[in-house]
Amino acid sequence: MVIDFHTHLFPEKIAAKAISVLADTSGVTPSTDGTAPSLLASMEQAGIDLSVVLPVITDPHQFESILRFAVRINEQYASTSGPRLLSFAGIHPDCADIREKCAEISREGFRGIKLHPDYQGGCFDDIRYLRILDAASELGLCIVVHAGFDPISPTRQHCSPDMILHAIKETAPPRLVLAHMGSNKNYQESLEKLCGQDVYLDTSFCLTDMPEEMFIRMVRAHGADRILFATDCPWGQQDRFLQLLRSMDALSAEEKEQILWQNASRLIHVF
Repeated sequence: MVIDFHTHLFPEKIAAKAISVLADTSGVTPSTDGTAPSLLASMEQAGIDLSVVLPVITDPHQFESILRFAVRINEQYASTSGPRLLSFAGIHPDCADIREKCAEISREGFRGIKLHPDYQGGCFDDIRYLRILDAASELGLCIVVHAGFDPISPTRQHCSPDMILHAIKETAPPRLVLAHMGSNKNYQESLEKLCGQDVYLDTSFCLTDMPEEMFIRMVRAHGADRILFATDCPWGQQDRFLQLLRSMDALSAEEKEQILWQNASRLIHVF
């Protein structure tokens, strides 16, 4: 069993444009065309059983349309043996009535939400995000946040380790997932400040970006039971990430199973 906890896709009518813009911004060649069929083909090639889809809301007015798109994904790719694609919802810190928005997300059956402060124009520890963390946590929702560097904001981090520590102190969210091992492109600070905190770290985009030795140090400091396998597909290649993780001799077979699917299964109640 393998669960990829961090992937992205778009409605087919806008996927080509969205992928092109993001590829130009990031300088990364995508591994899929940004559509659900392309993601499923990538999963089939890699041997991945479930991909968690994380939509990013860049404007509060997008809340309802992205919610409806995410609902359709979950309805279309559900099955009696378990879903192939499972979408989270998105929310923007400038949405009106955050508590009601989170309640609507919960009523629709979503397991969690995605936040991306760099694309949403705020810092993770400001009051707007703290309100989301409070409301979502009360409803038992998992919260995934982009952490560390992002090419859309090359000179300023909107979710730094210090901001994360402040947010944790203020709200203590029990199901907080920090993407990119806690601080994209800044793994040493994440190791020093975030490993050992009551959070999950996902491997999205990191396994090909950080030395294996650093990854193993972070696993040892944080615990394999708090690491989630993730690729950031289409910005990370699913088959390559899976091969890298499985080839790490420093990890035991039990630790690999925890990272590859057991932790995710426990966190969002699948399989």
